[in-house]
Amino acid sequence: MRAVRFCRLAGVDFLTAIPFKLELLSFGLSHFQLFPSVGGILLFVCKRDFVSFREKNRRVAVGSNLEKIKFAPETLNFNTMKKSLHCLLALFFAATAAMTAQPAASSYTPTPENLAARKAFSDDRFGIFLHWGIYSLFGQGEWYLHNANLDYKEYAKAAGAFYPAAFDADAWVKAIKDAGAGYVCFTTRHHDSFSMFQTRQSDYNIVDATPFGRDVLKELADACQRHGIRLHLYYSHLDWARPEYPLGRTGRGTHRPKGQTDWPAYYAFMNAQLTELLTNYGPIGAIWFDGVWDHDEDATPFDWQLDEQYALIHRLQPACLIGNNHHSEPYPGEDIQIFERDLPGENKAGLSGQAISRLPLETCQTMNGMWGYKIADQNYKSVEELVAYIVRAAGKGANLLLNIGPQPDGRLPQAALDRLKRIGEWMRTYGATIRCTQAGDVRDDTWGATTRRGDTLFVHVLNADRKALLLPLDVKVKRAVEYVSRKPVSFERCKAGIVLDLTGVKPEPDYVIELITK
Repeated sequence: MRAVRFCRLAGVDFLTAIPFKLELLSFGLSHFQLFPSVGGILLFVCKRDFVSFREKNRRVAVGSNLEKIKFAPETLNFNTMKKSLHCLLALFFAATAAMTAQPAASSYTPTPENLAARKAFSDDRFGIFLHWGIYSLFGQGEWYLHNANLDYKEYAKAAGAFYPAAFDADAWVKAIKDAGAGYVCFTTRHHDSFSMFQTRQSDYNIVDATPFGRDVLKELADACQRHGIRLHLYYSHLDWARPEYPLGRTGRGTHRPKGQTDWPAYYAFMNAQLTELLTNYGPIGAIWFDGVWDHDEDATPFDWQLDEQYALIHRLQPACLIGNNHHSEPYPGEDIQIFERDLPGENKAGLSGQAISRLPLETCQTMNGMWGYKIADQNYKSVEELVAYIVRAAGKGANLLLNIGPQPDGRLPQAALDRLKRIGEWMRTYGATIRCTQAGDVRDDTWGATTRRGDTLFVHVLNADRKALLLPLDVKVKRAVEYVSRKPVSFERCKAGIVLDLTGVKPEPDYVIELITK
C-alpha cells in the first residue's frame, strides 16, 4: 500500500490519511481540518499559509505551506490510518510541549528606526498616562459599564451629554512637559467601545456621537508636535458593547445580543481603526494594547492574531513601538515590555509575575487609585511617593507611565496638576540622574536605588534612616559628591564595598550622591 502524498509538519513527513473528520485547531480565520469527501477522497484543508498552535499566550509555529492533499480510496486501510493518526497527534502534543517550555521564535526584525525609537523611549524614563472617555461623566472609573452591569445601549446615551468645554490640548501637554515627562499615552478606545477620535468604522465616537463634535486626539497630536513630546496611543483589544467581539471573562452583564459573535469582522474593525490612528495623526511613538487577559480563562486558547496585527503596525510606521499589557512575557513582534501597578521583578498587585525581558521596560501606575476619573477617589499619592516611584523604576532600568484621569469637563484634576508641578521642580534639578541612564549597580532597597550613566553612578537616597550606607560595589570609586552642591561626601572602602556617610541627610524627597567610578 502506498500513499499519493505526504504532508510535512514540524519538519517531519507523515502520512495524512485519516478516514474521519479531525479538527485540530480552530481560531479566528485560521483552521485546518482532515475529513473524507464524497467518493472517499480525503481532503486536508488549510485556510492560511502559516499554521501555529497557542498555549497559554505562547505561540510556536509547527507547519507552513500546508496544501490540499487528496488520497485515492484504495490507498486507505485501517493500519495506515491508525499509524497516521498516532503520528499526527504525537506531533501536535510535541508542539504543545515546546510552547510551554519556551517562547516562540519570531521572524520579526526591528528596523533601525524602531531600534532608535526604543532607545529614545528608554531615555525618557517618565511618561504620563491619560484615561479619558465618556465614563468620566459617571465619575465611577473606566470600568463602570462592567462593574455596574449596565445595558450598553443605555450607557451609550451618555455620549449625548459629553461636552468637555474646558478641554485644552496645549494646557495638557504643557503641564505634562513641564513635569519632565517625555511622552503621553492617550486612551483612544477603552473597553466600553467608545472611540475618542474620529473614525469611519463606527459613529460611536467623540466627533459623531457627542455635541462636542471635536476630534480631541487630533488636537492632542498637534499639541504634542508643537511642544516636542511624543504621543503614544492606548487601544483596547476587548469590547463590552460590540456584539461581534467574542465574549470573554469580563463585560458579561452589558446585555449584548447573543449569537452575533464574529471574530473576523471584529478583527477587521480593529485593524481598520489602527490604520486610521497610524495614518491620520502623525508620528505615533507606541501602540499600547490592553485586554488580551480577557480570554485567559478560555478552555481553548484564544488566538488574537497578533502576528498579523503587529506586522500591520510596523508596516504603517516602522518606528512605532508595540507594547501589550497581557501580563505575560513579551510576544514576538513586541518592542517594549509592560508591567501593571508593579515595578519589574515585583508582583505586589498580582499582575506582574512575568519574567523580565531584554526589551525596554515600562511600569504603569495611577496617581491616585483609579485609572479613569472617579469623583470619590481623592487618595492621591504624595509627591514623595511619586518621585520615589520614578527613581525606583529607573533603578530597575524601566520607565514610569504615571496615570491621570481627566475630569468630564476636560480639565486635569487640580490635585494632579499640583503634583505634576512639584515633580517638574524635582526633574529640573535631578532629571539628568534619571534620563538616559541604565539600571544601577546596586539593587534597590528600602533606602533607595541607583542609576548609572557611563562612569557615573547616581545613588538616590529616598529614606535616610541610617547614618551610613553600605554599597556592595565591585568597581573602584574615585570620588563621591553631593549631586546638587558638589560638596564631597565621605566614604570608606571595605571588603564588602563602599560605605557612604549619611550623617545629617534629609531627603526632600530625594538626596543624590554622585559616584565617579572606574
